[in-house]
Amino acid sequence: MSFFAILMALLIEQARPLARSNPIHAGVRAWALSVSRNFDAGKPHHGWVAWALAVCVPSLVVLGVHWLLMVAIGWPAAVVWSVAVLYVTLGFRQFSHHFTNIRDALEERDEDAARARLAAWQQVDVGLLPRSEIVRHVIEYSVIAAHRHVFGVLAWFSVLAALGLGPAGAVFYRLSEFVSRYWKAGGRGASLVHPGSEPLQRASAQAWTVVDWLPARLTALSFAVVGSFEEAIDGWRFHAQHFPNDNDGVILAATAGAINVRLGGEVLQARPDPLATVPPDVEAVDGDSTPGREPEVGHLRSVVGLVWRSVVVWMLLLALLTLARLLG
Repeated sequence: MSFFAILMALLIEQARPLARSNPIHAGVRAWALSVSRNFDAGKPHHGWVAWALAVCVPSLVVLGVHWLLMVAIGWPAAVVWSVAVLYVTLGFRQFSHHFTNIRDALEERDEDAARARLAAWQQVDVGLLPRSEIVRHVIEYSVIAAHRHVFGVLAWFSVLAALGLGPAGAVFYRLSEFVSRYWKAGGRGASLVHPGSEPLQRASAQAWTVVDWLPARLTALSFAVVGSFEEAIDGWRFHAQHFPNDNDGVILAATAGAINVRLGGEVLQARPDPLATVPPDVEAVDGDSTPGREPEVGHLRSVVGLVWRSVVVWMLLLALLTLARLLG
């Protein structure tokens, strides 16, 4: 029933998005902070213990509730539970308002408002970015956000649900992403007050690289299928040869080829990677950017179409798998 759970969660999230300030997200932040304070003693094995507690314990709780509902009430209750969990972990409306506000400002040729909204979204100093660079950053941040809030969640939920583990995959994926960002030194929120130790940051970054490896490539493949396939695959292959463990870069390289836009710079540069097999100062060919046209406001609409077509492909695939399972 994965297809129906995902469909219902997406429809509910579009009609009534989860508020930005909500007790569930506040509880997750408090949980991550509590785990780091109580179990992060600065040793490598402590980092892995803290990560396992922060990510695996809530996932197991969600799994336990799923199995309890299946045994005590039946599969309809388990489907409702999956919809509720997906509603919290999956959805465009958790970030799309930032994209829409910046796009509207750019279409009104109000670059100052676009810069201010971009800075507020990413909590960075954008300085006096030119119009094309604003568009480029918005595309990069939006595509990565779509992957982490939608496609990555879909991948982990679908695989683990097929194995009878209910919505545990969605929670596992979102928590893995969250703690890797929350515990990072210099991050936002309470991590500024109590950042994780270096071993904890390294453990969460390594775990996140592994957890996101397959979903990132599935997202890149789906963008290639619904976009310009050959250019997307060429960009993906080129980038993977130089930065083999850069999951975000693979997605952006495929996106650049799929809609023929030049992306790159800060996100696609080589950077220290705990699982890297090449040195972080590896020389990039042709600078830091992918081939393609200069970013324009029209590319933002292309990104929206790319993402929604990919969602349709995912849903059609899940629907066919569901139908095959019912008929089989």
